[in-house]
Amino acid sequence: ERLSWTQCPGDRSHQLLETQQSYETEWDMINAVSFRKRPCSNREGDHERTRWALTFSVSELRSITVKEEGWTFLICKLKEASTPLPALHFHQGGSREFLESLRRFALLTESPDDEMCLLVSTPNKALSQSFENLLDDNSFGLVHKFRKDPYVATLGGFSKVTNYIFDALRGSEEQHQRPPEEVADLLGEVIPGLEINQQEEPGFEVITRIDLGTRPQVMRREPVSVDNWTKHQDPEGRMINIPHLKHTIFKGGLCHAMRKEAWKFLLGYFPWDSTLEERKALQRSKTDEYFRMKLQWKSVSEEQERRNSRLRDYRSLIEKDVNRTDRTNRFYEGIDNPGLALLHDILMTYCMYDFDLGYVQGMSDLLSPILYVMENEVDAFWCFVSFMDQMHQNFEEQMQGMKTQLIQLSTLLRLLDLAFWNYLESQDSGYLYFCFRWLLIRFKRELSFQDVLRLWEVMWTSLPCLNFHLLVCCAILDSEKQKIMEENYGFNEILKHINELSMKLDIEEILQKAEGICLQIKSCKDLPHSVSVILGFDSNISSSDPTGCGSPPAPRPIQRQDVCSNGHLRKNSSHNSCKVAFIS
Repeated sequence: ERLSWTQCPGDRSHQLLETQQSYETEWDMINAVSFRKRPCSNREGDHERTRWALTFSVSELRSITVKEEGWTFLICKLKEASTPLPALHFHQGGSREFLESLRRFALLTESPDDEMCLLVSTPNKALSQSFENLLDDNSFGLVHKFRKDPYVATLGGFSKVTNYIFDALRGSEEQHQRPPEEVADLLGEVIPGLEINQQEEPGFEVITRIDLGTRPQVMRREPVSVDNWTKHQDPEGRMINIPHLKHTIFKGGLCHAMRKEAWKFLLGYFPWDSTLEERKALQRSKTDEYFRMKLQWKSVSEEQERRNSRLRDYRSLIEKDVNRTDRTNRFYEGIDNPGLALLHDILMTYCMYDFDLGYVQGMSDLLSPILYVMENEVDAFWCFVSFMDQMHQNFEEQMQGMKTQLIQLSTLLRLLDLAFWNYLESQDSGYLYFCFRWLLIRFKRELSFQDVLRLWEVMWTSLPCLNFHLLVCCAILDSEKQKIMEENYGFNEILKHINELSMKLDIEEILQKAEGICLQIKSCKDLPHSVSVILGFDSNISSSDPTGCGSPPAPRPIQRQDVCSNGHLRKNSSHNSCKVAFIS
């Protein structure tokens, strides 16, 4: 693909602004400069019309040097060029937006010799770095890329939280089989930093076939009622017998009438040992803090926002996402729905709370059920903050949380069913990237809205082990493995089949099987150390634990920027290699 840059006439800038800023267009530029696809032509008559145009492939760029001369101009150097390129001058501004847009298609790094020189590298990171496009419903580009390179396109597609029409992906052309090392290279390009050792998963010992014994049968129970919840409160409002209460919630969830109160405890907004008066004081304090942050973005003038591209981009993405989040739910349906306004305001305020992360598409999916339950702007915000503390790394640019979880899930599946894992491996699916969407937003797009509420409150108990959501993945795959193997599904068919499970899953059945898997693994005498670490098993856990699996030990005090509750280190940790460090 070749591109040409042309200067936009000033009177057309305003007209093009909306189209240029849309993340759904294939090439985005802002205000002063636009990308236009231009066919190459050697006709002499075209010379006058194109004499101010520059045409070259982005992949040919070697570097871009930023210069100031009362205005900014950029000097582009190609890897191989017989004549130097003329400079790109930005008399009316727009150079920063130009570079920000270019970063979507290439990696720009500061030269060690010249801080004004940006070195350009273009591995296939456009898909992984388009994390802001998680909800892009335009699947034509994916179809086109899939036909050209199914491996890269699949990973890119599953980094977008949406449903795709996989029938369109199945072409008549025959796709050749790639060698494993080439597949590993492609996966590493799509998920930056994911280095794959063909002999074993990074950070884990090789797992051979282990006899896990019979999987025990478990039963689910009725949801916790209002009366049952009240029995766990003392006269001052403190929660008592908390381990038993959490176990009861794990086994049956909560009746809807209790969710508004109980979720505040499960998510850590309310301390379990707080009195009713202490919680009222906490809410007053948190209300003041929330509206101070909300006032920060509410009071930004149009003139200020014009000079703040990040805030402007956050707002644009939020407005677009809010208009298509759970619109079939009565809480969010219709035009000018107050629920949508609250969704928008909470997400904008979260940008003020964590401006480094800001807003990434997919986060609206995590907030929507919380706001639905809380029916209160302030309470929903602080519960969302607590949930994002757990999910933070899923949305960071390097996707460290996703890398870690995919490695962990692969390790667990190899232990549970080596034959099935080997089959997936033979179909180039051993890295389980088709589970990407499950992990990214905790099954939000796979289950009905009410089932999502049930699953999340069960997982927030932190029972019966660490990373229980990975066992939920294993339970779903366990139910589907027979069909996948008997029908001899290949790469494309596996993707299509997993995607079509959306809204067809029974949450109680899944939770029952996932708990049984936990008990089965825990009873194994020769459990690999890597699995014990992933699930947080400890030989010192008392056998009297009511779950039968043991709850994770109380975490040592750690700073949020160093670790997240998925049990892996954040990217500023000293563990930067592909070997994954865990905190149990």
